[in-house]
Amino acid sequence: MHAFHISDLLAERSSTGRSYLEFLRVPALSMGVYHLPTGGADRQQPHAEDEVYYVVSGRAAFVAAGERRDVRPGDVLFVEKHVDHRFVDITEDLTLLVFFAPAEGSLRVSH
Repeated sequence: MHAFHISDLLAERSSTGRSYLEFLRVPALSMGVYHLPTGGADRQQPHAEDEVYYVVSGRAAFVAAGERRDVRPGDVLFVEKHVDHRFVDITEDLTLLVFFAPAEGSLRVSH
């Protein structure tokens, strides 16, 4: 069994200085904490895996496949693999739990 507390994950992510911290990886699933500051830019590219975001805190807009919606704490967003998406107009520091199925990068094709 794996158990995590969000405050520990947020502190660990902050200590790395990076915006994303993966904290769980098994073949069928990976999970991470993603943080974008107010006014920040989300530079992610489409993924080869399906993805779910849970908004822990903050406010922004989310754009996926040309559709835009405002997001706030408690929102859950699903993005199918290969769909262009990003958070924009971040008006309050944004913290997200991120779930990839299967694990992020596991379906990436290498050449």
